[in-house]
Amino acid sequence: MSTIDGKDLVKQYGSGDSAVYAIRSVNFRINSGEFVSIMGESGAGKSTILSIMGAMNAPTSGRLMVDDIDIYRLGKEQRADFRREFLGFIFQSFHLILYLTVLENVMLPLTTVKMPRSGKRQMAREALAWVGLENKQHRLPNQISGGEKERVAIARAIVNDPPILLADEPTGNLDTKTSAEIMELLQRLNQEGTTVIMVTHSVESSAYARRILHVTDGHMYEPN
Repeated sequence: MSTIDGKDLVKQYGSGDSAVYAIRSVNFRINSGEFVSIMGESGAGKSTILSIMGAMNAPTSGRLMVDDIDIYRLGKEQRADFRREFLGFIFQSFHLILYLTVLENVMLPLTTVKMPRSGKRQMAREALAWVGLENKQHRLPNQISGGEKERVAIARAIVNDPPILLADEPTGNLDTKTSAEIMELLQRLNQEGTTVIMVTHSVESSAYARRILHVTDGHMYEPN
């Protein structure tokens, strides 16, 4: 996979005089291996753009192209296959299942993968080792810290080795020291070849990216 292209993307809710535009005529190109930060105030449209990139939110008009594939011309099952095989997701609120152990949470993206459970457990252990949590694999989410929960979320996102990682405010609930540790993990992932696309309002977090795109009132631009 070499490029992700957004072409004249519009997301509209409602119609006529009551129409509300989350984004308006957004265009971008993100090349394989980039670390891109999408910045903007709350409500500017950045999370809408990320959800469209994640094949989870069809635009009202425009196209999302990955190489030569028009993602929203794919059927529902094909889009699900695309998400499973090529995308990892990290969310601000972690989205961990409270009654599953750390290891079981990391195994969740492998649910539909046809392989022995022992193989899935090994992949999850390797992902946890990568984020430095191999010794916490049997704990429940309420038995670990906020920073550790975010590390579990990263391990879950990378367990199937996706080429693209989408992160929505990954440091939004963390203190300054823990935020820096999480950003260093994302930077290391990028250095190892993963394309990282991160939504944030944090200037400190954006400093880790190689490129910054800004979103204001539904419009995207790149500073000169």
